[in-house]
Amino acid sequence: MLFIKKPGLILIAYLSTAFAFASSIDTVRVYSKSMNKMIPNLVILPESYSPHQNYSTLYLLHGADGDYTNWSSLVPSIQKYATQYNILIVCPDGASTSWYFDSPIDKNFKYETYISQELIDFIDNTYSTIPKKSARAITGLSMGGHGAFYLAFKHQNTWGAAGSMSGGLDIRPFPNNWDLPKRLGSYKDHNDFWEQNTVINLVHKLRGGNLKLIFDCGVDDFFYDVNKQLHIKLLEENIPHDYIERPGDHSWNYWANSIKYQLLFFNDFFESQN
Repeated sequence: MLFIKKPGLILIAYLSTAFAFASSIDTVRVYSKSMNKMIPNLVILPESYSPHQNYSTLYLLHGADGDYTNWSSLVPSIQKYATQYNILIVCPDGASTSWYFDSPIDKNFKYETYISQELIDFIDNTYSTIPKKSARAITGLSMGGHGAFYLAFKHQNTWGAAGSMSGGLDIRPFPNNWDLPKRLGSYKDHNDFWEQNTVINLVHKLRGGNLKLIFDCGVDDFFYDVNKQLHIKLLEENIPHDYIERPGDHSWNYWANSIKYQLLFFNDFFESQN
């Protein structure tokens, strides 16, 4: 068990370490005060990790019906990338279908609070990070793509860059899918919750180019249309962003390729800021 206490902050986690691809992987269970439970996460460290050096951090989110181990087990090269770019990669657990927001109808799902506050506090107080937005980015796939943009759009003082891969960037066309009615209520009865919590309706929060954005989607993906619509809306609002369409569908083969390009984008961002 790992116990950390700093002024104004008490953090408890259970930690184990495995080694592969010249990097180390910590499994940490972090206590969420907002949900009163322990939540598992992976922290992938570069080979050169040292407590005497400070590192940028990428938070990498999984999709619906997945968990915190998906990226490491299904795209094992992600471990190599932590060393290649000399960064920490944090893979939180999103409870299969949390959608990474604080549910307005279920107090047991407060994953916006968990990731944007509780987990970041733990990571910055446990590892040698650079604890500022210029050294912090977030991305994810599918539900995690929605989550990454959702969290970054709403917390621009926390994240300096954000990405999405095949993200569900407008959830309204899918009123019966992926437990969304369990998190927001039915679209018919709780239309306001859906309107308030879909990424495409948060574009008004993006002003001044403070948040660097990259997102992509395969042309055969069922989320292709909503990604295209967000791209068009960002163009109309004159908001800088990188948008990529490429062959592919909603699959791990696609995401294993996509993450390589997003890491280049985030590396350029980190190097320009720090």
